[in-house]
Amino acid sequence: MKTLSLFALVAALAAPLHAQTIDDGIMMTARSLQVGNIYTHDTWDEYWEGTLKRTNGNVGTVKTETNAWNAVYGITDRLTILGSVPLVWTNASQGVLQGQRGMQDITLGGKFSFIERSNTIGMLRAIVALSGAFPLSGYTPDFAPLSIGTQSQRITPRLTLNYQSNVGWNLNASTSYTRRADVTLDRPYFFTDDQLTLSNQVPMPNVVDYIVSAGYLNHNLNANVSYFQQTTQGGGDIRRQDMPFVSNRVNFSRVSGMAMYPVPKFNRAAIMFSYAYVLNGRNVGQSTTYTTGILYSHSNRGRLIR
Repeated sequence: MKTLSLFALVAALAAPLHAQTIDDGIMMTARSLQVGNIYTHDTWDEYWEGTLKRTNGNVGTVKTETNAWNAVYGITDRLTILGSVPLVWTNASQGVLQGQRGMQDITLGGKFSFIERSNTIGMLRAIVALSGAFPLSGYTPDFAPLSIGTQSQRITPRLTLNYQSNVGWNLNASTSYTRRADVTLDRPYFFTDDQLTLSNQVPMPNVVDYIVSAGYLNHNLNANVSYFQQTTQGGGDIRRQDMPFVSNRVNFSRVSGMAMYPVPKFNRAAIMFSYAYVLNGRNVGQSTTYTTGILYSHSNRGRLIR
């Protein structure tokens, strides 16, 4: 089963700091830079085997930890680019399966604000984004739930709508479609969805997701709550009493909350913390995820975001 490890991606002097992700409505000002290190701790001891929720004494509690270096840069006021490089390691509290460790997938992306409409109470913004990911190491994808990734190259177009009021309250809605390349196994056959295939090439189903959030972004505080839903366009279920497979259908809904605040007396740096919990799913763990990180920002214009 694919363990959830959030890809939680990502002002000069006294300017407030605000984390940036590919699915939010925040845009960097031109020639502004934000870099940071984000640590994520994800655990589950119950999971859905298809639609059946269960525990498994062969793995006990599965833990996934991620340490990711992130960077965000504003090319212009309307064009922002982002990147993330994660180190991932996994562990099971019971059984004989050995945890895995290694560099996972580099993610690179950009977003462009193609519509901006403002009035006396706020601004409405429409953003198109494109991101891609590819493996950084030769880790095995055929060892779920302890594999650190799927080894599938991915490309994701995204559309985001954001409304930001002048006093700081904001609403955000984003949706994307991820196209995933085939995965190559180290064996010449596989069995999934009640079918034996004599090949080492595994077709990967594509993924649709959406996220809605509400929050406050003003002065020194950036905070929000969000709801996320992922739906896989195909793929089989985990067979009863069997290991998960790389192309399994992975559907889930998740709620989360995030807060970020500048480091006292050093406002170029900020600390962030987030919490996420999987409400329900299919072929996925009911995970609890904690994320913390520190971000450093610089802008020659005195403003980091717009």
